[in-house]
Amino acid sequence: MSEALVAKLVHSFYGRIREDAVLGPIFEQRVGHRWNEHLATMVDFWSSVALTSGRYSGRPHAAHHGLGLKPEHFQRWLALFEATVSEVCQGQPAAFFIDRAQRIAESLQIGLNIGPNALHLPPRATAEGGAKRS
Repeated sequence: MSEALVAKLVHSFYGRIREDAVLGPIFEQRVGHRWNEHLATMVDFWSSVALTSGRYSGRPHAAHHGLGLKPEHFQRWLALFEATVSEVCQGQPAAFFIDRAQRIAESLQIGLNIGPNALHLPPRATAEGGAKRS
């Protein structure tokens, strides 16, 4: 694995995302005209994941809040990612990227409290005596 491979994967993948009828509008709404900045952040993110570069210091869970995401969006994201990986690399690097993407999608869904591993905690009482969603 190399920085060049990470950059190629990220740029190819987000090219697909931008053209996707389901995910493209969601990303366009959040990223807007900041695609170059987003791509640089995602290269740093995947470099940190794959090469332990430590360049990424963002908050991925917070970045995905408020987008109305559902498990189907993550399934689509994974399908596009896996298709891109299969075109960009083979063997151990491909298996690594797919494994990490699956883990990331699961973690984000848990953080957003959606999907099969969502906690679905009951409302907790507030000091005022009413129920508050956690």
